Amino acid sequence: MIVNKNTYYDASYDVVVLGFGGAGATAARFAADDGAKVLLVDSAPEGHEGGNTRYAAELVGYSSSEADYRKYYEGLAQHFELDSEVETTVVHGITHMKEYFKKYLGVDQPVSYKTILGLPDDAIDADHPDLPGAKSYDMITLKPGIFNASLWNVLRQNVIDRSDNIDVWYSSPVEHLLQTPNGKVVGAQIERDHVLLNIYAKNGVVLATGGIENNPEKIQDYIGSYKLIPLGTLYNQGKGIDLAHEAGADMWHMSMYAAGGMQQSFAFYEPGMKRAPFYMGNPVFYTGSIFTVGDDGTRYFKEDQAAREGYVENHGSWYKPLNPIKPYFVFDQKQYDKISELKDFPDNKALNSVIKADTVAELADKMGVTAEKLQTTIDEFNFFAQKGTDYAFHRAPETLTEFSATGPYYATPLVQTIGWSEAGPRRNARAEILDPDHQPIPHLYGAGELGSNMANLYQGGSDLADCLIFGKIAGQNAAHPKDDVEDISAETADHEQHIGHQPLSSDLKSEKYAVGPNQYLGKSDQGMGDEIVVRVTVDQQKNIKNVEVLKQAESDDYGLKAIKELPQAMVKANTVDVDAVSGASNTTRGLKAAVKDALSKIK
Repeated sequence: MIVNKNTYYDASYDVVVLGFGGAGATAARFAADDGAKVLLVDSAPEGHEGGNTRYAAELVGYSSSEADYRKYYEGLAQHFELDSEVETTVVHGITHMKEYFKKYLGVDQPVSYKTILGLPDDAIDADHPDLPGAKSYDMITLKPGIFNASLWNVLRQNVIDRSDNIDVWYSSPVEHLLQTPNGKVVGAQIERDHVLLNIYAKNGVVLATGGIENNPEKIQDYIGSYKLIPLGTLYNQGKGIDLAHEAGADMWHMSMYAAGGMQQSFAFYEPGMKRAPFYMGNPVFYTGSIFTVGDDGTRYFKEDQAAREGYVENHGSWYKPLNPIKPYFVFDQKQYDKISELKDFPDNKALNSVIKADTVAELADKMGVTAEKLQTTIDEFNFFAQKGTDYAFHRAPETLTEFSATGPYYATPLVQTIGWSEAGPRRNARAEILDPDHQPIPHLYGAGELGSNMANLYQGGSDLADCLIFGKIAGQNAAHPKDDVEDISAETADHEQHIGHQPLSSDLKSEKYAVGPNQYLGKSDQGMGDEIVVRVTVDQQKNIKNVEVLKQAESDDYGLKAIKELPQAMVKANTVDVDAVSGASNTTRGLKAAVKDALSKIK
């Protein structure tokens, strides 16, 4: 959106950061440390900020050798073009990540993922161990365990600790970037409480709005898939791409994305599902009288082949998997009995939407496929099982079992997932966003998943490393004083009188909770969301009489289920040590820790 001499600005900041995820939090922190007054905004409501960093496994890329990691990084690109300066920045950042943890995150001894897995230090645990340099790659985290939001909690706390210099707005989507006629970005138009506000950014704007996982149209346009279900945040809508287009940015990595899940990144389908649970799968779904079919009722891949971050091997190279519109597991009664015995989450979701039929023809009709093709697929599979050789896809012989000659037969619908995408504006080693001539767009910077530096195959830990490396670079460069600030330009020499100087409030506020007799407050940051605060009431004998959750920001599905059920269970059992809610282990851990914290204050 082009500004002119009549444009009114509702507030002025040194730096505006768009997106309060890992990259945005890092950019805001380092901009503030360099003396900038920062506005940090996010479209998500309070407690749901954090982007995919909040849902990630906390593992950050690390390598012990610059030379080896450079080979590995280039190997992951599979001959795709790399920007040499960006490559050097990534390689240096990854190989110095332990120093970053110590200096900026307060962690002297990061935990190696190999240690968590119980592997020796010389083990190769890279996603693509066959590539040159893979032996040097590792992932590190702040403390033992994964999927515990520990990294996000630290990054968020770094913002809170700088609340004197960082204002935060939740539920405040950005609508436009503001540019002068000569292309310089001078701010952003942000919707807050249903009012469009023009915010002036004196030195820079950082785009860190995440990927396209929740934008079906962009998934179809850029990735070429009918539908992918996100594993992480529900607020990555691809807005950063629209903003970058508006600013005249060049784009890169538009079809790149990573995923997770069983086989070729599957999750079990459920009506109305918005987010899929992360699930690596169980051998029961590729061992026995079971196979996977595509839209025509035929098999289309080797079911016992594991994907790597959503990519599958095909004749020596790695590609994104085929993505049928309606894939299914197909199996018989023997296999149904095995699956029904699975109790762990999300194994227990396998049969939630199961289709049952007495005959193959009836099953095909319910699935919407041709009966002849489905029957032929079963007949061929039975022949392969008899011969001990899968002539079609070479699935391991010991995983093949003939289907029963008589029904019933079953099918479970599946969806394919997306974890995060790499699509977005091209950036250079200074985190400057570039135009189609590869020239920096003045005062515009980028970091994180939006326009990630992964050019082809994804390696676990890379995007969190990008958040830390390029978030720091973007924040510092955005905060650096510019020599062209006063030229808002000649046509707007009276610009200062058009800036509102009345401070706008921040959503970061101190919170106070009342307690009465025999009531105690407890807090924990061990859940998946932000802080959990509880108020526990006990009687004179210190028995638990009530557990109130005063603050929480857990997921709306399984996390919220735990928030509702666990307090009642603790009161009934008069103990914190109750069973975890299936699918909500992190929320369970965080809530228990908060209640234990409250009980520890009883004298």
